[in-house]
Amino acid sequence: MRSKPAYRHLLSLTKCIAALAAIGLFATLLNDLSITRNASARLYYLADETPECQVALVLGTSKYAEGNVNRYYRTRIEAAAELFHAGRVRAILVSGDASTKYYDETTTMQLDLIELGVPEDYILLDYAGVRTLDSVFRAKQVFGLDRVTVVSQQFHCERALYLADGVGLAATGFCAEDTPHSSSLLMRGRETLARVMAFADLNILDTQPRSMEPGERASR
Repeated sequence: MRSKPAYRHLLSLTKCIAALAAIGLFATLLNDLSITRNASARLYYLADETPECQVALVLGTSKYAEGNVNRYYRTRIEAAAELFHAGRVRAILVSGDASTKYYDETTTMQLDLIELGVPEDYILLDYAGVRTLDSVFRAKQVFGLDRVTVVSQQFHCERALYLADGVGLAATGFCAEDTPHSSSLLMRGRETLARVMAFADLNILDTQPRSMEPGERASR
C-alpha cells in the first residue's frame, strides 16, 4: 500500500504538471491571437484596395500535393499575378526552397508567373527561402528591401507579417484565396505550433536564415 507522504508527493507533482500545461496552453493561444490581431489591419483581399508597393514577396510551397496541383500554390501564384497586372506592385520576389536539383520551388513559381503574363524581367528569385523566416529575413537583409506586400493565404500572411516586424521590414499582406483545408483542426494546430516557433525564433533563439548568400539556381 502506497504511503501517504508518497501519495501526497505524487499528487503535488501531478498538480504542478497540470498547472504548467495550462500555462503553456494559455501562452500558446495568447501568442496565436496576438499574431492574428497584429496583422489584421494590414491584410487585404482585393487587388484594387491593396496599397501600392514596389515588390510583392510570394512565399513558396510545393506545386503538387498528393498527385494534384496544390491549391495553396495555385492561388498564391494567381494572386501575385493579379497584383502585378492591377499595377499594385512593380516586381515580384518569389522565395522558396531550391535546395536540390530535384526540388526547385523558386523556378517553378517564376515559370508559372510568366505563363500568367508577368514579364520575366520583373521577377526576382530567392532560391534560399527554405522557411518563412528565411524568406522574410532575406528580403530585408539580402535583397535590401524596406517594404513588401506578402502574398500567401491569410493565416500564413499573419505569421509572415509578425516575422517582418521582428526584422524591421515594413509589410502588408495580400491574402490569396483560402482552401477548404485552411480551417481544419489539423491545419490550425500546425499553424498554432508554427507561431510558437516564430515567437521562439525571434525572442529566444535569435534564429538567423540558413543562408545569407544571394543564392544560385539549383543544379540541373
